[in-house]
Amino acid sequence: MLLEAEQQGNGQLHWLPNTVIKNLEFAPSPIDASNRVIASAIAIQHTPAPDAPPLNTLPLSATLVDAYQYADSAQFTKTIIRFHPSDTDLTVPWYVVEATETGELLPLAGVPYRLGIDPRSPLDPSASSFEPDPYCTQGFTYTFAMVAEAEPQTHVAPPFYKRYAPYYSYELPRFDFEFVFIYRRIWDESPLNQGQGWVISPGDISMQNWTWGNDYRPGTSTDNFIYSQDQLQALRHLEPGQWLGGLRPEALQRAEELAQGYFYWLVAGSTDSQLGADVKQPQPHYTYLQGEASPMGTAHGLSKYPYIREGRRLIGRPSPGYPAGFAIAEIDISRTNYRDYAEHLTPSDYRALRTFLSGRRAPAVITDQIPYTEAPLRDRATLYPDSVGIGHYAIDFHPCLLQSPPEAPGNLERPGERDGAGTAYPFQIPLRAMIPQGVDNLLVTGKSIATSHIAAAAYRVHSFEWSAGAALGTAVDLALEQDEVPTQWVDAPREQKQRLRQLQQRLNQQGNPTHFPGMSIFNNDWRSWY
Repeated sequence: MLLEAEQQGNGQLHWLPNTVIKNLEFAPSPIDASNRVIASAIAIQHTPAPDAPPLNTLPLSATLVDAYQYADSAQFTKTIIRFHPSDTDLTVPWYVVEATETGELLPLAGVPYRLGIDPRSPLDPSASSFEPDPYCTQGFTYTFAMVAEAEPQTHVAPPFYKRYAPYYSYELPRFDFEFVFIYRRIWDESPLNQGQGWVISPGDISMQNWTWGNDYRPGTSTDNFIYSQDQLQALRHLEPGQWLGGLRPEALQRAEELAQGYFYWLVAGSTDSQLGADVKQPQPHYTYLQGEASPMGTAHGLSKYPYIREGRRLIGRPSPGYPAGFAIAEIDISRTNYRDYAEHLTPSDYRALRTFLSGRRAPAVITDQIPYTEAPLRDRATLYPDSVGIGHYAIDFHPCLLQSPPEAPGNLERPGERDGAGTAYPFQIPLRAMIPQGVDNLLVTGKSIATSHIAAAAYRVHSFEWSAGAALGTAVDLALEQDEVPTQWVDAPREQKQRLRQLQQRLNQQGNPTHFPGMSIFNNDWRSWY
């Protein structure tokens, strides 16, 4: 697919796996004297050292810090790479795109971002706290694969199993082993079973991903997974040459152990932490798959990188209605009935909430022509004139846990974190959510675009990331072609937005739609859309 893309683009694609960004260097921006541009990026590529085992032999927790250090080690031979623009004739000769799982470049670039819980407000009225909390992010998951066997297998408890055993659960009475296995089945060995319901045959393979199984959900300053800005500064990781990835290696190790212990619980455990005794039955007819030929492609059997549900989230540039910087909020996408939210907010914030949701009638509400308690609320997502993609997923939480460590017996989810969960309207991806403050040639896609903590719970899934990635790649191509900056397309007066319309036209022609059919400010009722 990459070779095909290279041929279609008539360019040269440089594929650099096992490479991390170590440092960014800056220069004054030719667009705005108060801003900067990234002049170069220093990266480290690592390959196995002589006589060292292949990559993916050791788990990520054992290699992460080493991968970000310049010096060769017993594990890795390092190659230092400096990325820089080759064409200096353009106004902005190159772009750097942040598409990492955790938003690594945001603190490195020194641009404003958020992490964890946002304070409750008219825009995010279901937030679980009135104060921000950067330590409570959604849980992350090391997946693994297991195969069904015809005969029972012998299993040995890992040495750390007792530490994590109090965590594991099917969660609700309606769930059981068959559901958990088939829910994530990635290979059905017997075509005759397809469509036959809950049938598991020898040879079937399941990739496990379960909230009270291999989700690791730290939520305090002593065990959080993604270091906050204050923690990065205290650790001096933001000083030149000191960046180590911005993650807590101990949290990675605990998550790896949790996942491996979860397999043992599935096949041999007998107590469910949420449902009690006499619920969990051993299931010995399964094997944990590991090795280079396994679905995960690792010697240890865990995924090479965990599934990240939430990382650092950009704060976009200030604009009308967003004086502190743009971000997609809960009320922009949620189907929640906010008429009942007077108890969640102060009277002034509740009035602001109802005003925001009154759509085209907002001016009449502001001027008291319509009482805010009587104004009809729109039943659709917010529409963005600079939409460059679409998405649709429920606002789905895997909340952090209240105590440290997460696997502590009797631990509970952070109270209120699921209050914002629920169905969402089909939504759009605005270009302005990808443009940071202060750096004119850095653009952001994937999970790190400008969203609130609650909105990110819907924007975090792969279909959105693909749409957002395609949109930003096309935007960069057009920007270099026209020697313009995407910021200009968003901020331009209505009559000068021809470049934005050109971008949207290209995306739609390429099969990356920017609007759902029937989207209009005059169509306020999307309740029948699923």
